[in-house]
Amino acid sequence: MTSERPFLQLTSITISCPAPRELAGFYARLLGAEVTASEPALPSEPESAGWAQIAAGDLSVNFEYEQHWTAPVWPAVAGEQTATQHLDIHVHDLSAATEWAVACGASLAPVQPQDDVRVLFDPAGHPFCLFT
Repeated sequence: MTSERPFLQLTSITISCPAPRELAGFYARLLGAEVTASEPALPSEPESAGWAQIAAGDLSVNFEYEQHWTAPVWPAVAGEQTATQHLDIHVHDLSAATEWAVACGASLAPVQPQDDVRVLFDPAGHPFCLFT
């Protein structure tokens, strides 16, 4: 084993979903980002499949098709599909950002555990947080 850490740099995160190009469009609108790559569905896949990417600052967010997609349940419930990760998005005005997210197609989660955080669901059902 080497004693020095080799170069490792996080460049992107990939989110599985049933409609990647649609979800990339949602996050591009939400964040004021650009869809930097988009690929159509393979011949054996439904039209909603494919792959897409947005640029979000120094990080790219990739969206890939998941044939057996099940939206997570949040907050977690034993025996149900859980969210294994979520996006945290810093905002200056929580109320305005929440309204914007809903206008873009998000839905507000019924459980809001903190005053300075809003939990929402994207169109595929992934939870994400807006925070001040």
